[in-house]
Amino acid sequence: MNKSKKLLFVIIMLLVLTVIGIAIIAVSISMSKDESAEGKDGKLTVVTSFYPMYIAALNITEGADINLNNLSEPQTGCLHDYQLTTEDVKLLSKADVFIINGGGMEEFLDDVVSNYPKLKVVDSSKGVDALEDNAHMWMSVPCYIKQVENIATELGKLDPANADKYNANAQTYISKLNELKSMENEVNKGSNVVLFSEAYEYVAKDYEMEVKSVLDLDEEKDISAKEVAETVDVIKKDNVPLIIAEKQYGEKMADIVKGETGVNVVYLDTIIRGDYNKDSYINAMRSNIELLKGALSWK
Repeated sequence: MNKSKKLLFVIIMLLVLTVIGIAIIAVSISMSKDESAEGKDGKLTVVTSFYPMYIAALNITEGADINLNNLSEPQTGCLHDYQLTTEDVKLLSKADVFIINGGGMEEFLDDVVSNYPKLKVVDSSKGVDALEDNAHMWMSVPCYIKQVENIATELGKLDPANADKYNANAQTYISKLNELKSMENEVNKGSNVVLFSEAYEYVAKDYEMEVKSVLDLDEEKDISAKEVAETVDVIKKDNVPLIIAEKQYGEKMADIVKGETGVNVVYLDTIIRGDYNKDSYINAMRSNIELLKGALSWK
């Protein structure tokens, strides 16, 4: 083989090797993409911080091909001082979007943001007419409606392919929530009231109640004789006809106070846990409204 033929052979071999190399790189990139998509099954993964946010997201994302999960529910109380579980960490490590109540409810949020900087956080409390230093805004139907709107809007921005579906679902859900709002007109408003949970401050606001005292009872709160005496004094002094309490934490205190004053007590659901039916928030809030209606029927 002469020199010119050898040179041509070398050039051809180099071209062949180059083409093969390019093909290998292309296949590797394609496989990498496929493996990545397969690992996350190609779906948007959404995690919610706790029960009311999950129920809102469940309604908003109905029919959308996404993964929706909720963090482990606190066994007692709300999310104050809640510590993330191992299962929570696993969920968040795979999540694309984290939907929170906001307003300071998720005290663990700073750790989540620092550990998962690429995770998109949807704060449902933006623009909500919230009470100062009180994040229990889902206890007000009008506030919850705004939270639903916020979640749908932000999910639509992060997942444009499903934006129309999220918006349509949100409007359907909001129409049901508006029916709850109309039920509120059946309840006598303007009563004096004592609350055994700060969550009920939103209830008092919606029903134009005059809050005379708030005791935020929970699993860590021991009832003192002084608090009992002060509560009894308030009820007698201000002619308070009603205590709103959470049965799990307020029943003991309510029984004592009722025994000394004869005050009426109504136990409302704070809706921090329940079944995972899409209408569970509506059912719980409807029950609350009916209980209030009965408790104030004497007016």
